[in-house]
Amino acid sequence: MGRRSWVGAGLGAALVGAVGVGLLVAPAGAAAAPVLPPVSPEDLVSSVIAADAPPLGGEVEVDNALGLPAVPGVPQLANGTSAIRVWSGGDGRGRVALPSADGERTLVSDGTTRWAYDSRDRTATRAPAGEGPDRAADTQDPTTAATQAVATLRQSSTVTVDGTAEVAGRAAYQLVLTPLPTERTLLREVRVAVDAETRLPLQLTVLAQGSGDPALQVGFSEIAYGPQDPALFTFTPPPGTTVEDAPARDEARPEGERQGTTVGDGWDRVVIGQAPAPEEGQARPEGAPDLSTLGTPISGPWGTGRVITTAVATVIVTDDGRIAAGAVPQQVLTEALAR
Repeated sequence: MGRRSWVGAGLGAALVGAVGVGLLVAPAGAAAAPVLPPVSPEDLVSSVIAADAPPLGGEVEVDNALGLPAVPGVPQLANGTSAIRVWSGGDGRGRVALPSADGERTLVSDGTTRWAYDSRDRTATRAPAGEGPDRAADTQDPTTAATQAVATLRQSSTVTVDGTAEVAGRAAYQLVLTPLPTERTLLREVRVAVDAETRLPLQLTVLAQGSGDPALQVGFSEIAYGPQDPALFTFTPPPGTTVEDAPARDEARPEGERQGTTVGDGWDRVVIGQAPAPEEGQARPEGAPDLSTLGTPISGPWGTGRVITTAVATVIVTDDGRIAAGAVPQQVLTEALAR
């Protein structure tokens, strides 16, 4: 994994996806609430987890107020509002288009091979489906991110249904997960707008403790169910593209650094991993944040490093290359590192 991949996947996914909350739910807007049959929270949660996603295509709006540093090629991780396009064809086939001011990143899977293409420098990375350096973008599909959040947090939450809404022209239930009092987390609640017919999550938002404004919102502004053009799920590198094979998952890190560690579960889960070291002589990409200057210095029985905080997550990057991340206060991370 190259340095750019570490910055995008390591920092962005650590702050968001690693805690199992992914990109979180937005309130459903000002449209009149549709009248729907009553449903219990337990039945709604079960139906979300069991739902089979049909083929679909749509546009996803991301409103980010996390305070992350800008990451080259992935403006959706930085503060502000942006849009992406997603398509799903079933059987592991999918496509995500991540536009930026100077080009576009395209992720394509045909169910067997996964491609990541960057139009800015005409580079493409190829990997078996389910692997590769751009897994962070998977959390920008609200259906995947919200389903993972519901499955991860249901046992440590108070779950309610807070009325109905209309999202992207679809009638939806508003599912709310609130952490139990025993959970040590920075999050106040997660809201998921669930399609009343398909039971797919359409929108998700996270609210942090002490704030009435969403820290991060992501959801469909347009969605169309039905078969998608098969050509969307194939990729042929354009002429002049430099193609590389991503290292196999077991080869991406040295022996002893391949497995991450999870401490705790639910809202206060902490993930500890090892940052891939850049190849010898490899320069940091222009505009990429220098991790050695992010955050503030910190030390403890676990060692020394820097702590990076946002409204909904905390990350500690240690000087010996470990990364601890969670939607938790700093103390929870230091306790996990000291184990």
